[in-house]
Amino acid sequence: MTKAPQSDPTPAQLTMTLSAIAATAATPRPSGETLQAQTRRAWLGITAQLGIAALATRGWQLEWLALSPDNANLAYIASKSDDPNQIAVVVRGTISHPVDMMEDLDVGTVVPFTAGGLSNVAVSAGAMAAFTQIATVRGINSPSDEAPGGERGRPDTAIPSDATLTQALGSLMAGPAISQPMVYVTGHSLGGCIATTLATYLQAQTWGTNKPQFALLTFAAPTAGLKSFADYVDSRPWSLHERWVNHYDVVPRAWSDLTTPKGWYPAPGPVATPEVKGLLGGIDLLRKDNVYVQPRATSARTVNDDYKAYNSMLVNETTADFLGQVAFQHANATYLKLLDTPVPPAQPEVTAVNPTAGQGGTSVTITGSGFSGDSLVDFGPIPCVPDSIDPSGKLITATVPDGHGIVDVRVTNNLGTSPAVPLGQFAYDGGPAPVVVSSINPRSGKAETPVTINGSGFAPGAAVRIKGVALSGVTYVSSTQITAKVPLRRPEWKTVDITVTVGVATSPTSPADEFTYVG
Repeated sequence: MTKAPQSDPTPAQLTMTLSAIAATAATPRPSGETLQAQTRRAWLGITAQLGIAALATRGWQLEWLALSPDNANLAYIASKSDDPNQIAVVVRGTISHPVDMMEDLDVGTVVPFTAGGLSNVAVSAGAMAAFTQIATVRGINSPSDEAPGGERGRPDTAIPSDATLTQALGSLMAGPAISQPMVYVTGHSLGGCIATTLATYLQAQTWGTNKPQFALLTFAAPTAGLKSFADYVDSRPWSLHERWVNHYDVVPRAWSDLTTPKGWYPAPGPVATPEVKGLLGGIDLLRKDNVYVQPRATSARTVNDDYKAYNSMLVNETTADFLGQVAFQHANATYLKLLDTPVPPAQPEVTAVNPTAGQGGTSVTITGSGFSGDSLVDFGPIPCVPDSIDPSGKLITATVPDGHGIVDVRVTNNLGTSPAVPLGQFAYDGGPAPVVVSSINPRSGKAETPVTINGSGFAPGAAVRIKGVALSGVTYVSSTQITAKVPLRRPEWKTVDITVTVGVATSPTSPADEFTYVG
């Protein structure tokens, strides 16, 4: 978290925080997890974050949550504990899931958006598929079917444990304290795209005497449909309609403008490489001849026009840096910071494993952040219960389970699962430790500049190269550090990757190993 509690968050600060929290427990545990277990973990994680007083969502409580059977889509309903007339319907954005990605990219076909009795309004097949999942999936109203009402939301509601979203919302709005409630429908990324379709559908329903007002707020949302759909959304009687976009975020420009990003990013960069321009052009072809149009919204808000918010470690003219900057500009945390509102706690992250090689039964120390008392460890697909978790949340000790090959070591708790990272690998069977370069210092200079190469898996006799050309003066310092001097610059070189080879293993390239020639 980055700020003290806010006294009066704006609707945008509130709903973007709710949207960011929707990413809680987005992926199953690597060793395997039932849908029910993952849904329960998401419930507990979201509940914990809604209880953080420093966030814009303080005083909100979880009422209903549903995760689709393929894990591609998640939605939840929350309400304000001291004002039951404030309700939010929140949809999760894109995760690294094949179905989720297909929904993002399935834009070559358009279909009628028939929800709400429409017949002449067209959206992409992917948007319609995602909307259908959210509208039909059945959710839970507590973290345990065995203990309904435990850690659940408002006690005066009777949301069935297997209710659909509309059934749950209807039950919530039928409470005795409800009168003309305000319902915020929101989401980030694909979640914002789905929210646009879902909000129009919910608005078209018959809600009885407690007819709600609807507010639609989206963040970084790609385009859901053609002009007919955009016009329909803009024609609806929203209580509030805001569409928030980071000017240098590629995602909300899909599928109406993927040409402009070919000229990005302004100084200090990164500038789009020919490979990036070709990639953007290829992605744009997926829409075929369909002309997608964003809703105008009552208030279309663009932030970061001056490019003051950027990742300073990703500014080199390389494809890796450009794609990394794209991810940074699109991230939940970036949008929250641009809205000047606190960021929810991050999922666990693993930064190192020591030792990085051994057998089952080896004791290892896992270094990182965001570790909690409920954290579990996976060595590839093999589960592992930690021996100890340091109260700092930065260290875990564990005994390696039996296994084979080179595996990712990942930590899971109620907030999520740590991403797989090169420095978080473990090699079984006495094999060589994974070779990884984590940083270069300095990151730029002239020929013969001495550099310190940090990483993991280094050994005496390691070969250090730039595009096959050996660095001179290579000195092995330790298994995590080597020093050397960069070679003379070739005419085509500007920013290059420094790799380390030990035996047959070569470090994978990434923005962390880049060196830029100057002068």
